[in-house]
Amino acid sequence: MTPPTLTEVSTDFGQTLAELDTALLARRIETRGLPSSAEVLEAAVPSAWLAYNEAVTAGISGHPWKLLMTTLLRRAGMAHSDDIIRDLVDFLWDQQPISNLWRRPVPGMIELVRELRRAGVPVAVLSNSEGRLAELADELDWLDDFVAIADSGRLGMEKPGRAIFEWTAERLGAPLTAVVHVGDSVAADVVGALAAGMSAVWFGVTDEQARVRFPREYEELRLAAATDAPSLAAALRRLGLHWA
Repeated sequence: MTPPTLTEVSTDFGQTLAELDTALLARRIETRGLPSSAEVLEAAVPSAWLAYNEAVTAGISGHPWKLLMTTLLRRAGMAHSDDIIRDLVDFLWDQQPISNLWRRPVPGMIELVRELRRAGVPVAVLSNSEGRLAELADELDWLDDFVAIADSGRLGMEKPGRAIFEWTAERLGAPLTAVVHVGDSVAADVVGALAAGMSAVWFGVTDEQARVRFPREYEELRLAAATDAPSLAAALRRLGLHWA
């Protein structure tokens, strides 16, 4: 099978371009009179994202942010009553539009986006978010780095559904088969992109993990893996995206 010709890139936002700022989260929790530790929260992040992926795989819609955050707090050892945790999660959700918690840049990622853009490669953001992702990108001084921002909370459609991938490809001015999507969620990003006809880079895992999980797509050069910005650049080139 001949691999598709790739000319455009879309990328997830949270845990791909920017990570959860656990120090900010800890300070926000402490404003409610509850002790917190950024280090403990950081250690609980992987299990929280696992719960998020399982929810997306199960078909839970509406961007299960509160499930992710509840799991994170529980795994971080906050042994409070269900009512206290529920109230805290509701408070954190209400604070998201004021100051988004996913704001710690992943090292080298925005620089890679800018390298692609300088070389003439269109890049879009494609994210399940709360509806104010463009405002966060503007706050981070990233807004001009993207051709379009597909924010599920604003568009009313979400990954892994095909519609949001189609919307993004249209803004990039390319067929779905010409776009490679980068993201950390196997359910929302990888499965969603591949099902829509895109190629994909599974961000945050090794090549071996990707090969074992998706052997056919890996061998057909529709899927690669990356753990950081340099390996992402290599993964994009492996899939056939070329830039100077």
